[in-house]
This record gives sequence, C-alpha cells and structure tokens, in this order.
Amino acid sequence: MLHSGVVLLAQATAGERRFALPGWLWMLWLIPVCALVLGLGWILRRRARRRLAEARLLRVIAPGRGAWMGLPMSAGVLLALAGLVGAAARPQADPYERQVDKVGRDVVFVVDVSRSMLADDVAPNRLERVKMWIRDTVKAVEGDRVALVGFAGANVVKCPLTLDYAFFALAMEELSPSSVGRGGTNIGDAIRKAVNEVFDDTVGRHKDIILFTDGEDHGSYPVEAAAAAREAGVRIIAVGVGSEGEGATLPADASGHGPKGTFEYEGEVVRSRLEGSQLARIATASKGGVYLPVGTGTIDLPQVYKDLIGAAAGSEIRAGAVVEYREMFQWFVGAAVVLLMLEGAIRAFLTS
Repeated sequence: MLHSGVVLLAQATAGERRFALPGWLWMLWLIPVCALVLGLGWILRRRARRRLAEARLLRVIAPGRGAWMGLPMSAGVLLALAGLVGAAARPQADPYERQVDKVGRDVVFVVDVSRSMLADDVAPNRLERVKMWIRDTVKAVEGDRVALVGFAGANVVKCPLTLDYAFFALAMEELSPSSVGRGGTNIGDAIRKAVNEVFDDTVGRHKDIILFTDGEDHGSYPVEAAAAAREAGVRIIAVGVGSEGEGATLPADASGHGPKGTFEYEGEVVRSRLEGSQLARIATASKGGVYLPVGTGTIDLPQVYKDLIGAAAGSEIRAGAVVEYREMFQWFVGAAVVLLMLEGAIRAFLTS
C-alpha cells in the first residue's frame, strides 16, 4: 500500500498544478466578448464627446484626464472577472499523500425526489433533510466509491461511482424534483438502475444501496428488484422518511418554491404516508439488508453506516493512500478583489 501511494504521488507530481473543475474555464470566452463591448462603448462615448463641442472647448468644459484611464480600468475589471472564473475552476497545486482506511466498498445513494418528498413533516422538507444526512454520511465513507441516483416516475444517475467527493457533493446539491422528468414513484426501477448500470464488475468490492424514500410505489415491483439485487450481492439499507398515520400534505407547486398551498387531486387534498412495511420487505429481500424507520425524527446516519460496515467487512479494512491537492482558489479571489478595489479607487479619483 505504501508503494502504491508513492506511485500515485509520483504520477501527480508530474503535473503538480491542475483545475479540479476545469469545465468552468469555458466561461473565459466571456472575457473577449466583454472586452469588445467595453471597447465599443468607449469609442461611442468619445465620438459623443467630440460631437458635443470642439476639441479645444471640450478640454475646458470636460477635462480629459479620465478619457484614456477608462482603458486600464476596463482591463482591471476583465482581469478580475477572469480571476473569479479561475477560482470557480478550483485551481490546485502541491499534491500530497494522505493515509485513509479502505474497505473496498461501493455505495450508491438512491434518493426519492418525487413530489411527496417535499412534504414538510420533516423540516425543512423530507428531501432537504435527506440531503443533509447524505452530506454528513459521505464524510464518514472515506476511501469508498460513492454514486448518486435520483428517482421519481423515472430515474437518473446524477453521479457515477467516484472517489471525488467534491464532485459528488455538487451533484447532490443540485438534486431536486426537476432532476427527473416524470412524476410518480418507482422504487423498483431505481434499484434496478443502480444494480445494472451503476455498479461495475470490479472483483472484491462490497456493494451497498442506501435508499431514501417514504416507501410509496406505483407498481414497479420493488421487492422483486431487491431480490434481484440480492443475487448480485447488493445490500440495501432502506431509510424511511415521513409520517405514518394520516401522513402529510404536499405543496401545490411541484418544485417546492412556488406559491403556498396544498396539492389536490380531483378536489381531494393529497397526503403522503410512510410505507414502512414495504420498505422493510425491500431491505430484507436484499443481501443482509437493513430498514431504518426514521419517520419524522432524525438519525446519526454516519455512525450507523460505520457500524454496518464494521459488522459486514471489518476484517477487510486495510490502510491505503490517496493523493490530494492544496486549494489555490483563494489567490485568484484575492487578486480579483484587489483589482476591483483599485478600479473603484481610480474611478473615485477621476470623479472627485
């Protein structure tokens, strides 16, 4: 393991500077566009000044000390914009090796994003609470590969299996009812998606699905899907979210951000209830599955997950190494702030 860590570090040192999110660099094309607009505006302003009066008179009524200063001021603003784009791309440098415990486990977080998950019987609502739990749990699964699947009437892989927890976190924060194009709740299809399209055939890796839902299903045969997951060696940890009994009302707006009100169908207020018995059957149908009936309460999911890993694969925990980089975005942000402050100071001087 030490040898592999040295190899990783040697490979990283060969290109010791990088951008963690290079996709943001495409925004740099805005710089020449903005430069063109600013330059055109500067030319038009000069033409307007010349039409106002003759050059000799213009120097008296409108001193020209700031005429050419607009160019470096505009350049400073453009460089500041470039710095902010660079910061968003997360520049990194100086790779270093960090020791972690690896258990050879792949974890797919399967999250219900249907309208029922917007019920506020769990504050601020079921979906946002689930995202909070996932955010905390990912911090506890260091060394494991994680993936994210969102589902309602359809399903989508928001993040494939990865060790890039920052990328996973971005995908998770964007998870919402609009992530899936069709309403409804098809738990079975989401389980099949994770088993067949997310997990790979890497030998020796344990496979877990952590399923977050209120348990309502529209005929997708989730127990049968869980049984198929068992044949593939996949364990399902089902986390039941929401109130039982009368259940909770749903917001009128499917995005959760529209006007207040309750969702109705054919004149009747629709309520969502936790289907705990179904979730228990789904979990037990998988390989060593567990059902966690959280309901409207809370749970220390990171600790629960650590305990479950310890019970299932504690003897297989081994030391490993990962290479990480030091974040450099603060230098880009600092340079942008300084440039903007200089531009403001120059503008104040010219108008004083």
